[in-house]
Amino acid sequence: MSETSFDDMVAQMTPELYERFKQAIQLRKWPDGRRLTGEQTELCLEAVIKYERFHDLPPEQRIGYLERNECSSGTHSSSGTRSSAEEAAVKWIN
Repeated sequence: MSETSFDDMVAQMTPELYERFKQAIQLRKWPDGRRLTGEQTELCLEAVIKYERFHDLPPEQRIGYLERNECSSGTHSSSGTRSSAEEAAVKWIN
């Protein structure tokens, strides 16, 4: 499939199909229980990312978004690595 026709397909995706692809990626299987192949996972992920950009979803609603938190002190340890108290939490948003 050419990049243009793939982009055209993504532009015509319904919100329902977008949600099904997201769920398939998360569960690594289709709604009928069949497992996604590696290639299917990659294609679904590419379609979801392009859908989100095409429909201009806010970054915090996009798949894979990581909220960046600064530590409250704004400082790092003298060795150049963060201490455990300074590590930022990772927040997964589906």
